[in-house]
Amino acid sequence: MSAPTPRLKILMLHGKTPPPSPTPTPQIHLPTITNLHNNLPGFTQSGPFFHAKTRALEKALQKALPGTTLSYPTGPHPLRPADFPGFSLSTGPADEAEAFAWWRKRDDTNMYDGLEAGFARIAETIRREGPFDGAVGFSQGAAAAVMVAALLEEGRSGVFERVGGIEFPASFVEGEGLVQGPMKFVIEYSGFRAVGERHDGFYEPVVTTPVLHFMGAVDGLVDEKRSRALAAVCETGDVVMHPGGHFLPCQKQWLEVAIGFVKSCVGGVGARVGKGGDEEKVEDMEVPF
Repeated sequence: MSAPTPRLKILMLHGKTPPPSPTPTPQIHLPTITNLHNNLPGFTQSGPFFHAKTRALEKALQKALPGTTLSYPTGPHPLRPADFPGFSLSTGPADEAEAFAWWRKRDDTNMYDGLEAGFARIAETIRREGPFDGAVGFSQGAAAAVMVAALLEEGRSGVFERVGGIEFPASFVEGEGLVQGPMKFVIEYSGFRAVGERHDGFYEPVVTTPVLHFMGAVDGLVDEKRSRALAAVCETGDVVMHPGGHFLPCQKQWLEVAIGFVKSCVGGVGARVGKGGDEEKVEDMEVPF
């Protein structure tokens, strides 16, 4: 008798995006994973809108892994169009506030203002809707997803004390332990490593949670160097390069890659892609299209 298919919970983390490009940016969903928003057109960045734009991934995951559920929290920091680089009055109303972020970056110091509040919002979601098997994020949400996975790894709080920099987020502490145990996987799209030595606690030693990295070959917002810097600090990071830009690819071939990765991490059927940060083209992958 075959073992029952595991029911997954995935945290989905949205990002924040500058004014829309002429090409629409499709989104993706994953099974009961935390989704961090940051891949939607325009300035409307929130959990519910990220959900609406990632139906294809959600449906694919739930079909392949019945019972999978996804949670879509919204970042705590409201943004205005004027907060984005390159904003002009022709872009839209300067006071329109429909976008949210997990933190705000100071260009002069590379400080991430509001980072603790962003983690507190995620920790609140974990307590209310978790524990989560994995996380999926896009852009700033992708960076956050990997950081969250690192925080939940055994011994990471001691690393923060040893390397200095920012303090281990108090919101992730629960009694003498953490808000939940380690995640089984992360899928990140167009993510990046947090800049500055103050954030080394997330990455030194490397993140041991399995991570699948999607990068856009013509991503004009997060360049390949920044994305590969994130992949380099993930022990089992797999890299997939899609031919598009700054968005979540939702065509069948890319969904199959994501689903195969999730299955491999939770004990189901599915081959891993490029080991140890190696890059593979989709046509070379052993995935059932």
